[in-house]
Amino acid sequence: MTLIAGTAVLGVALTACSGGAAASDPKPGRGAGSAKAPDTRITVNLQGTKAAAGKPVTVALADGKLKTVKVTAAEGDGLTGRISGDGRTWTSDRVAAPGTEYSVEATDTGGGTDRAGFSTAAADKVNKLTLAPGKNTTVGIAQPLSIVFDNPVKDKAAVERGLKVTTSNNTEGSWGWLQDYSGKDRIDWRPKEYWKSGTRVTLDADLNGIDSGPSGGWFVRDYATTFTIGRNQVVEVDLDRHRLALRRDGQTIMDVPMSAGTPGGEKASWRGTAVLMAKEGTINMRSETVGLGDAYDKMVDSSMRLTWSGMYAHAAPWNAAYFGVANHSSGCVGMSDANAAELYRKAQVGDPFEISGADAKGTVAEGNGYGAWNVAWSDWQAKSALS
Repeated sequence: MTLIAGTAVLGVALTACSGGAAASDPKPGRGAGSAKAPDTRITVNLQGTKAAAGKPVTVALADGKLKTVKVTAAEGDGLTGRISGDGRTWTSDRVAAPGTEYSVEATDTGGGTDRAGFSTAAADKVNKLTLAPGKNTTVGIAQPLSIVFDNPVKDKAAVERGLKVTTSNNTEGSWGWLQDYSGKDRIDWRPKEYWKSGTRVTLDADLNGIDSGPSGGWFVRDYATTFTIGRNQVVEVDLDRHRLALRRDGQTIMDVPMSAGTPGGEKASWRGTAVLMAKEGTINMRSETVGLGDAYDKMVDSSMRLTWSGMYAHAAPWNAAYFGVANHSSGCVGMSDANAAELYRKAQVGDPFEISGADAKGTVAEGNGYGAWNVAWSDWQAKSALS
C-alpha cells in the first residue's frame, strides 16, 4: 500500500499478507466483534512534491509501536533518526534538504510495513563555502580551521551547530565569526593555544538543508576535511633588532639579519602573530596592488604570504645594505637570497610568525590572513554564535 498525502496504513492491513488473521475475524476464544484492531495508520509531516525543506522529518503512528523507520534519498545520503520512548513517533536527526526526493519505509511491532514518499522544493538560492586548510595536508601549529562563505550568513547559530571538529587529543578550541578581508562572512576554529605536533584534526560540516538566511540561500551539500599538525616551529621577527629567527621545538634553527617595513607610515610592517598562509615561490609584486602607487614592479623569489593585505617574507637582495641595520622596505620582511631560500624550504604553511617591535603600523587584524591569535582567548570565545 502506498502512502497518499503523507498517510499510510500499517499493521493489520498488511498482516493478512503474511499469513496472519484478518482484522474482521474474531480472536480465538472470543465472540465475533469482541476484538478491535489497533489503528496502525502513520502520518508523515512533509508531504507532496514541494514540501518545505529545513525541517526534521516526523513519522507518527496512530496506535501501536513503530519498530523501524528508514528515510532514504534518491540521490545522496538518507536521514537517520530516533523512535520516541512510547514508540509512537520517529524524528530525523537532521532536516530535509532542498530539492531532494525522499522515500519513507516504516514497520510496526505487529509486522506491518508500508511506504511513502515526498519531495522538497528546490532552493531558490544556494550558498557555498571555501575550506582551509586543504584536505589531507600537514600544516603548522598556528593554522586555524577557516571557512569563508560565498553569501552572507544571517542564521550563524544554525550554521555553527552543523560544524563539528574532532581532534586526536581532545584539543580545546572555539569557533569565532569574523569578516574576511574580502568582506565575506567567515568562521574560524582555533585552539586555545598552539596545536601540538601530530594532532589529527577532522571537520564535518553537516550543512545540507540549512538555510543561511534571506540573502544567503540554502546549503545543498555537506563538507569535510582532515589535516595533521606538523613540526613545532615558530618564526620570530624582531623589528627593533632587524633579525629573524626560526625556532623548532625550542631550538634555534636559523637566526638571520633582515629588513622589514619602513616605519612611520603605510610602508611599515604589521606586528603581532601572523600565520604563514601560502608559499608562493617566485611572483610578480606590484606596489599599486597594495595602495603604494608605482613604487615597484618586480619578480620576487621565495615569497611567503603572511597577510591578505600583501605582507610577505621573501628574498630582497636589492635591500642588502639594510639587513640587520634598519627597516627600509615597503612592508615585507626581506632577507638575502640564501636566507630566504632556506626559510622557504624549512617553513610550513600554518607556522606562526611572531612579530614584535616598535617599528610597526599596528597589529594584524583577525580577518587579514589568520590574525585570530591576536585576540584574547575569552574574547575569541565570545565570537561564537553559540556562546
